Amino acid sequence: MRGEGTREHAAEPGDLGWEEGPYGEGTGRVPGSRTAADEERSSTDATPQGSAGGHRRGGPRRPKRGKHRILRGMAITVSVLVLGTAGAGYLYYEHLNSKLKKDDLTLGDAMPDHKANAAGQTPLNILLIGSDARDSTANQKLGGAKDSFGATPLADVQMLLHLSADRSNISVISMPRDTLVNIPECTDPDTEKTYPAAELSLTNESLGRGGPGCTVATWYELTGITIDHFMMIDFAGVVSMADAIGGVPVCVEENIHSRTRDGKGSGLKLEKGTTYIQGEQALQWLRTRYGFDDGTDLARAHGQHMYMNSMVRELRRNTKLTDPNKLRKLAEAAIDALTVDKGINTVKDLYDLGTELKSVPTARITMTTMPNVYSQRPEARFRGKVEPMPGDAEQLFRMVREDVPLDGKAPKKPPAAPAKSKDEAAAPEEIAVMVQNGTGGDGQIAQGGRATAVTGLLVDKGFALAKADSTLDPQKTTIIRFSNAELEGDAQAVAKSLGIPLSSVKKSTDATGIQLIVGADWREGDAYPKSAARTDNKTPDTANVLQGDDEGACMPVQKGFTW
Repeated sequence: MRGEGTREHAAEPGDLGWEEGPYGEGTGRVPGSRTAADEERSSTDATPQGSAGGHRRGGPRRPKRGKHRILRGMAITVSVLVLGTAGAGYLYYEHLNSKLKKDDLTLGDAMPDHKANAAGQTPLNILLIGSDARDSTANQKLGGAKDSFGATPLADVQMLLHLSADRSNISVISMPRDTLVNIPECTDPDTEKTYPAAELSLTNESLGRGGPGCTVATWYELTGITIDHFMMIDFAGVVSMADAIGGVPVCVEENIHSRTRDGKGSGLKLEKGTTYIQGEQALQWLRTRYGFDDGTDLARAHGQHMYMNSMVRELRRNTKLTDPNKLRKLAEAAIDALTVDKGINTVKDLYDLGTELKSVPTARITMTTMPNVYSQRPEARFRGKVEPMPGDAEQLFRMVREDVPLDGKAPKKPPAAPAKSKDEAAAPEEIAVMVQNGTGGDGQIAQGGRATAVTGLLVDKGFALAKADSTLDPQKTTIIRFSNAELEGDAQAVAKSLGIPLSSVKKSTDATGIQLIVGADWREGDAYPKSAARTDNKTPDTANVLQGDDEGACMPVQKGFTW
């Protein structure tokens, strides 16, 4: 993918993203396990197969008619915008309120309130979740993959949408579905079953550990970003939305046919240039991996961003969404498909959210993908999986936490630094700190003696109760965890003494007292590296930025998938 450099390992089929058959056949849905089909896909090279075909040249093609499906991750945004476009006239349908499905916002620790800007405004963060649940006849028909009917659902699309405090810009961060993260302990509010914390698990498995509230908790654990709402959508109820828009223009740099010799690929077949797509072609575009750029799930995410931006532009200038009956049906379909947090009480709340989002100009909508690297961990289960890129991923998260626009336009006022705790710190000699070695967090062998070395630094600075722990806890970046609010000031004092940014100090139920975990970003030396504590406000190139008004965006085509 552009801006990300050469990768040593190209993802194998089934490693990243949705399976690409028209119905996703053969995809197991048992978290943490690999089926025989998975192993076969992982050992099979994707070999392109040329094919002839085409259509009349001379301008953008209009969409074909037929059965129409649209990817549920993109449909969340459509749902919100459609509800906003529909207007208050449809809010009298009280039965929509009774059909609105709700769940707990988070199953993890309570998230802190936003800090208001100088004008008293606060940002709004919405986690958009696409569930692959095949728990109804409609979802099974649309999703296929009969072996996964009734299986534990996965959160295969995850996008964090950040609306700035001054409502001037929107930033979106996509996380690849096969990102390795630490999932916190979650208790299913319906069954009261408790799922213990899971280290280095796939982020999409979080949904099956109690519901969307566990996915929210996982995002907060990783990013430290307070999330205000979630919107989760499945297959059912969204199939008509692509038709209502009347087609979305997309562009490819060369003729493309997403098909391999052994039948893998989405089947997408387009000529070079711009084509209006909808229905099955829209689904093919959104699921295409083989044939886009480098053939990975990261390329697929970039294609999804192109489609979403183009779709928003079409919605804003589309004059076809004026049929009251069509809008009513779309609104009902959206409500049927959505599950939201309990903070969204009514359809009017959804309408109000849509109105706020709709007010941001397309030029200030910025799509990004979480900077990531392929895992270098030796275990077979990590093969083809990705992890947050040290430095760059945290830079992106920090900018969102501090309400810094990702489009490079300066905020009206400099972002505030992380708040200093109101809890006064004790004297250094009274603060107990357990130091652990986490330098293996980048997949390399842990650097021996780091816990002891950093403990010595603390003792020299007056923290006489600092102790080294032999437990290895791999972390990409150095973090300081504290177990309860009364220890926040003490934990920040430890960070300040070593030059570790306050953004690395976090409350965690996994901590006992204060724990300092020396990450892979500090493998050597007595001083915490300044390069690890990035404080500029530049969006990393590795985030693969795409602006909402970029009508010239055109998808690179992978070598061997042209015709």
